[in-house]
Amino acid sequence: MAASVFSQEQGKLRGGLNLGLCVPRGGFGVSGDVQLGYNLRDNMNIGVRFGLAGMGKVNPFGDVEFGTSLNLLGTFAYYFSSGQNSFAPFVGGGLGFYTLYELAFSGQYGVYMDAGTFPGGMLTAGFEAGKFRVALEYNLLPTTTITVDGTPTREIKTHKIQNSYLAITIGFYIGGGKWKK
Repeated sequence: MAASVFSQEQGKLRGGLNLGLCVPRGGFGVSGDVQLGYNLRDNMNIGVRFGLAGMGKVNPFGDVEFGTSLNLLGTFAYYFSSGQNSFAPFVGGGLGFYTLYELAFSGQYGVYMDAGTFPGGMLTAGFEAGKFRVALEYNLLPTTTITVDGTPTREIKTHKIQNSYLAITIGFYIGGGKWKK
């Protein structure tokens, strides 16, 4: 009965590529990821995701910041499909590590940079239609702090950076079987 209700095929491997736009607090950017997964059941997939996001924003000091986020996550997705057509809504998430790089340009203080690797997570929902995929995801990252030793006054500034961001992605996958039997 489960095979007739959920038509993605258990035991199949699948790979995907997604590109999109991301929105950190006070900014904008682009994102992309590559995913490799294994269908545990006809409606469940576990996998690994390698992603990259590049973002620009203005911080409270008026500095322009550019940041990148590299991530490696273990993922899980649950699909809601009747098996009657190729449309399959899904929800999912992931846990892993994000490496953040921040670069800021300030007219008064010059250029400063900070980097670090942090645990984080991702929540996602969307749909697949055939081999086409649309998803909305929220990447949950900790807040970090940059300290700047300014010149010529040597004034010390600290700035908390909100690293979480929302992304909307479109993409495709190969393998994994067919939704419609």
